[in-house]
Amino acid sequence: MSDWFYELPVVWMAVVVFTVTYLATAAIWWSVMSLASRNRAARYQRVAAGLLSPLGITFGLLVGFLSVQVWNDSQRAREAVIREAGALRTAVILASNLPAPARTQIDALIARHIQDSANLEWPAMADRRATIATVPAALGEALRLTLAAAPATEQEMACQRELLRSLEDALEGRRQRIIISQVSINWVKWSTLAIQAALLLITIGMIHCEHGDTAAIAMGIFATAVAASALLIASHTRPFTGQISVSANLLREVMPSTGSSATRP
Repeated sequence: MSDWFYELPVVWMAVVVFTVTYLATAAIWWSVMSLASRNRAARYQRVAAGLLSPLGITFGLLVGFLSVQVWNDSQRAREAVIREAGALRTAVILASNLPAPARTQIDALIARHIQDSANLEWPAMADRRATIATVPAALGEALRLTLAAAPATEQEMACQRELLRSLEDALEGRRQRIIISQVSINWVKWSTLAIQAALLLITIGMIHCEHGDTAAIAMGIFATAVAASALLIASHTRPFTGQISVSANLLREVMPSTGSSATRP
């Protein structure tokens, strides 16, 4: 599906999905009713009766597999942001034990990283343009400052070690969220889902081909279920895109006090 579709609010996404599904269902109903005749109806019903159950099971399994995929991706995306936010918060706490110049610099760099992530990386992840090829400048500079520090006591040495670990955890959390932002349900899976739904609609139409109104009701009910399933999967398929997405609010919540006066989106 096109990027513009995934960026729609859920309400408009539902309008598109249900409209396309109902139009396709109407076309299938008309085709089946046009081909059916009194001589063919009985044969259609005998053939369709044996196909309905295996097709229904296959469709249900496919919807289940895709739903599990998108829910797992969404959960992994949230966990990556939680990990990054937690590591940055720990880094801010540890930096408070450093001498004033280093503490102020690290706080400012963490604040800058959070603002760059929210202002630049989140839109890039939504468009699937973000990359892990480069280390974020602010966190890279914070790592350099931490490594350059010369601890005078055992306590400062332990603080430096833990601070390095927290910054590395933040980098790993960022790397994970960017990787997850690239995932999506590809066109092969969407096509397979659409073909399975169309085959089931044809089968339902064939079973009720003797009575057009009964066929329309049965196909309409199933089409509604298909549209609802497709909407559920589509609205969650890209963890950082659309109305139902993982936001940068957790990162903003751990903004150091030195960055509180900076402009935020």
